[in-house]
Amino acid sequence: MSIHAYYEGDDDPDKCTARRLERFDRAILHRTMSGVPYGVVLNPHAERALSPADVADGLGTLVALDCSWESAEEASFSMNGVHRALPFLVAANPVNYGKPFQLTTAEALAAALVIVGEREHAELLLEPFRWGETFLTLNEEPLRRYSECKDSSEVVAVQEEYLAEE
Repeated sequence: MSIHAYYEGDDDPDKCTARRLERFDRAILHRTMSGVPYGVVLNPHAERALSPADVADGLGTLVALDCSWESAEEASFSMNGVHRALPFLVAANPVNYGKPFQLTTAEALAAALVIVGEREHAELLLEPFRWGETFLTLNEEPLRRYSECKDSSEVVAVQEEYLAEE
């Protein structure tokens, strides 16, 4: 699966996981919206959850928007593609450790890879981060369960179980 990120450059460059992914040849960064290829766009404002069915439809490109949480408004996600939201997961990065839905770009991309059945690719993607393995361990059960779902509605049903526990 091809990994891409639209880079807005509004985060601290030293903490930017998308830039680190690019530096380690794990993702392709785009600095203009027109350069971003068509694919599955990770969008927290999307109406449907990401599921294994999304890649079963032949979409082999995964796209994330790399920006600060303060500027991650719905208007920022105007990229072409099939927009999907990630289900409930907990961050393992040092800035947002333990916070639900506050994932870095690298965590979001890795989670998406696991959900669509590419766990080894997710592990490779997270290698440059000392907390990468922690992210996969911390979210092991929900990621496994989401990856076993056949479609978005099943993913949402599993997510609701986790949200009820919170």
